[in-house]
Amino acid sequence: MRELLHALLLPSPLALRFATKTLFGGLLALWVAMRLGLDQPQWALMTAFIVAQPMAGMVVQKALARIVGTLAGAAMAVLMVAVAAQAPWLFLGWLALWIGLCTASSTLLRSAWSYAFVLAGYTAVLITLPAIGEPTRVFDHAVARCSEILLGIVCATTVSAVVWPQHVSEQLLGQARSTWQATLRMAAAEIADDTAGESGLLPLLGQILAIEAQREHAWFEGGEGRRRARAIRALSRALLSLIRTARAVGRQRRDLEAADAAWLMPWLRRVDALLQAPDSADPAQLRRELLEQAQPPGSSAGALYLRGRLVLLLDYLARARQALAAVEQGTAVANDDGGFSAHRDLRLAALYGVRAAVALLVLSAFWLATGWGAAVGAIILAAVVCGLFASRENAVQIGFGFLRGILMAIPASFVCGQLLLPQWSGFAMLALALGVPLWLGTLCMARPALMGTATSFSLHLIVLTLPTTGIAPNVANFFNEALGMLLGVGTAVMAFRLFNLRSPRWHGRRLMQATLRDLAALTERRLAGADAWFAGRMTERLIQLARHFPQLPAEQRQRWDDGLLGLDIGDELLHLRLCLEAAHPADRQRQVEGLALLRETLLRGPAAGRGEALQPAIRALGAALESAVDGPPRRLGEGAVRQLQRSWNQWCAAQEAVDVA
Repeated sequence: MRELLHALLLPSPLALRFATKTLFGGLLALWVAMRLGLDQPQWALMTAFIVAQPMAGMVVQKALARIVGTLAGAAMAVLMVAVAAQAPWLFLGWLALWIGLCTASSTLLRSAWSYAFVLAGYTAVLITLPAIGEPTRVFDHAVARCSEILLGIVCATTVSAVVWPQHVSEQLLGQARSTWQATLRMAAAEIADDTAGESGLLPLLGQILAIEAQREHAWFEGGEGRRRARAIRALSRALLSLIRTARAVGRQRRDLEAADAAWLMPWLRRVDALLQAPDSADPAQLRRELLEQAQPPGSSAGALYLRGRLVLLLDYLARARQALAAVEQGTAVANDDGGFSAHRDLRLAALYGVRAAVALLVLSAFWLATGWGAAVGAIILAAVVCGLFASRENAVQIGFGFLRGILMAIPASFVCGQLLLPQWSGFAMLALALGVPLWLGTLCMARPALMGTATSFSLHLIVLTLPTTGIAPNVANFFNEALGMLLGVGTAVMAFRLFNLRSPRWHGRRLMQATLRDLAALTERRLAGADAWFAGRMTERLIQLARHFPQLPAEQRQRWDDGLLGLDIGDELLHLRLCLEAAHPADRQRQVEGLALLRETLLRGPAAGRGEALQPAIRALGAALESAVDGPPRRLGEGAVRQLQRSWNQWCAAQEAVDVA
């Protein structure tokens, strides 16, 4: 209630501008649709509210995704009706399968373009069901829906770009600087072996993923926005590499001997000072001085390995600083090797697709059994809710928020559509009757905590106030349609509750298996781009592991540590392969055999008592390094082999707690 009162009584200037231009764009779309004589002009108004976003780039990307999805859904709708209109169960089964496939695909895509799959799913439902009684007119229905939706997109996008435009690329400046500073603090804590570092790791990973998501929208804001988007991608990649390297420095620092510590501690302090005050020195200069520093006689391979890690850390720090400067100045960035690879779970996507399809089939059976006309609206709304939210882990909570929005829209639309509009005439009075509650709803849409409920309120206010063409606007039809809406959303929420995997153990095991597969793939993957590929997937997994962490008993919370250890093993493995490439071992066959043995061991995974399982691979890789010419790459590789064995032993020992649990 406090959020609602704050949104309505104390709106921010940004919220006021967003509400005003969203309402203006929607009413403009409605007026143009009426002047053009379109069949369902309310769809133009609804589309303007659906694509409404506070930033210009967000509106453009969502609009483009909606156009692509609408056209694909319309094409599928025409095909369905043409092939299966005379066989109801075949037709409805095909429709449910299409919804399930689109929902699963939107889950796997994991980007703003996933919205195109959502639209492709429920647009087919939107077009086919009203036209099922007259299949010969399905093409006309498809053209009409596409025209209305495209009109709403054009009006909303134009108004967003012209009236008080706000750019994502400008918002990214503050977010990039904040993420940069948080990463440097985290790196300093990891090097110092500060236990407080791990508690801040999850929020930092969330920040990096958040600016990566915003980066997609900045791409649609002109040349400067595209340059900033590329710079953000390079910054995120460098920051994740910086975190992993800082963790490696902290691990190796714990194992330093006294003589090695005396040599390296001054350098560790200088690096720490640079991380605390990044503008106090040039990382490239410090890197050169560290490389020129002669190794004292009697120093171990571990000390040389730590120095190599510090050099790599300074290299990533310099790259991150250059990328940050490119973000702030809107200039091009060098060495842009592409973005992250997302973690994708086919089984979970299949589950989300199944629950969307089941909800549609249940309502379809109810419709065929009862012949209730409003059930068509229930099916359409269930398809919309399932398409938008079935892939969310908190789909039930979102569904209930959607229900609250409908319940709030019913009395408001009754007053507007049944009491006021029959007494008023003209577009100006229609805009007044609809505009006031829609403007209040849009004010609430500007607040994240109220966005779902407020969006539902606004959309259903439009649907209930402006009935479908050909249906008389009377009280009986009004409540009939409102009941259909409640039934549709209620069925979708029930499907979310019934098909819901709440087992943190299951999720942990699945993420562990995915991590092992990726670690095994690192033994043979091309090194160019492997760093970003692994970092992006592990970042998402760590966030998912942390999401389920509070639900587990204390003795079963090892999965989060498993994720961190998997991240560390991957970092050691990448560094080892780089050393092998630089050392040019003469015995390449040993190297190939060692990496193959390493792959097999990683696929089987860590377990209590399996610390020695890595020994055959370690011996083969060690022999390959011994065949190389003596020099820094070879000695760094030997240190990487030792650290890989040490991290593997630690991972295997940690599994005892999991086995006992």
